[in-house]
Amino acid sequence: MEQSKQFLFAYRKKQRTLLFVLQAAARQLYPDFAFRVRYDLPRGYYCELCYPSSDARHDQVKVMRVSDILALKQRMKELRERALPIVSELIPKTDAIAIFRSQYQPEKAELIASLRADRCQLYHLCGMTDTLHGPMLDNTSEIGHFDLNAFGDGFCLRYESPEVNSLLPNLSQGKIANELKHHFLWCQHLGITGVGSLNRMLQEEGKATGLINLCEARHEAMYASVAEQIRARRDDVRVVFIAGPSSSGKTSTSLRLAQQCRVAGLNPKVIELDNYFVDREQTPRDENGDYDYESLGAMRVDLLNDQLSALFAGDEVDIPRFDFAQGKGFFQGNKLRLEEDDILIMEGIHALNPEMVPGIDASKIFRVYASALTSLNLDENVTISTTDNRFIRRIIRDHRVRSTSPEETILRWGSVRRGENKNIFPFQENADAFINTALIYELPLLKYYVEPLLRKIDESSPAWFEARRLLSFLSYLVALSPKEIANIPPTSIIREFIGGQTLVRP
Repeated sequence: MEQSKQFLFAYRKKQRTLLFVLQAAARQLYPDFAFRVRYDLPRGYYCELCYPSSDARHDQVKVMRVSDILALKQRMKELRERALPIVSELIPKTDAIAIFRSQYQPEKAELIASLRADRCQLYHLCGMTDTLHGPMLDNTSEIGHFDLNAFGDGFCLRYESPEVNSLLPNLSQGKIANELKHHFLWCQHLGITGVGSLNRMLQEEGKATGLINLCEARHEAMYASVAEQIRARRDDVRVVFIAGPSSSGKTSTSLRLAQQCRVAGLNPKVIELDNYFVDREQTPRDENGDYDYESLGAMRVDLLNDQLSALFAGDEVDIPRFDFAQGKGFFQGNKLRLEEDDILIMEGIHALNPEMVPGIDASKIFRVYASALTSLNLDENVTISTTDNRFIRRIIRDHRVRSTSPEETILRWGSVRRGENKNIFPFQENADAFINTALIYELPLLKYYVEPLLRKIDESSPAWFEARRLLSFLSYLVALSPKEIANIPPTSIIREFIGGQTLVRP
């Protein structure tokens, strides 16, 4: 476990240094432009160069040509080969703020200004000065494998996967990138271009409640829009499949979408795909000999396909139940027949995988991908990981609902992530619609709940390293107050994690 902690620490240092080298290369080749990391993609960071302004909302993007990207990639390789030193320096906060303002990094300047510390750790490379809010390598030679690919108006920086120590194969990511862009632009529309401006807004009287109301209204409109897309295809579509990674709010998504389908004139029937698990002794085992519950082979695919075919033909079926305590499926007379306006809504990790329903006409299926696709960044060149957003959600929910300690959740997270990489992320572009369950106010909200839990983890625990990292990240955020939290409506998706939700099955 100690070796694993050291590995993750070194990996994150390498990632920060790679971004710093990219920023230095961009400054050398395009000194009149400001470098921006917009958001995480499934296979890297989406970056842009902008005509700088004192207000990040007004940045105008430079459209990158293939020749621009190739030149940038070549310069990064040259900086790596030269093994240039990266020098750190601790300076007064006021001096750091002045540097960032002069470099057209207003969000970073505002974030640093909002921190309690009176000094700031900066790093220097080739005349470029910055902080990426964590330690970097001593020189440029160890940044590892990387690639730059044209993407949108900018480019995608691809970096080594910690699991295989090499670049992962490129992946179609246009649909999910479009969702991230929409969220990013909406944040900008609200004047929130990073955590610094979010903190400022939350510290103004009444602004937190207003932001909560706006976010919830946007979510309601999003669910209504997807329900309308389903209604428009009602002559063909008979089942809605919902998938997404851990703690993306799939349960709440299925219930809220069902509610909006009723508003649209449909009669939804919500069924959990977990009811189609095979009996435990028939579950496939992984390379360690443990049951692999996330394998497609852990599902009764034949029964699911047979029942869906029967339902679409107008027949009645007996929907199975699964007893997780006993590890067995059973039938208890839960009969179902689809009437004219009925539509099935089914949620599960394999819902976007075509191999789950090979015998079903694709025109009868509407697929939805749900995830907390946050585009809120710490500042201009440091993103907030969508994975960390979900990780914190899960720590809170598991402690509240399952009596699972934060330490246990942290130690299981690596296995959860491996399952997502295998069974969910490769199929996300199959979705007909995306539901972004992220809320701009949620990290300040989650901070209120998770900080006390993380602080209880002892330094001797193998989970302490991750707990400390999350606490360090959360220290940049202003937490919501109990009074402000009370204003979150009971139908909010975030109530799935903090409690108080009133959504019910139709």
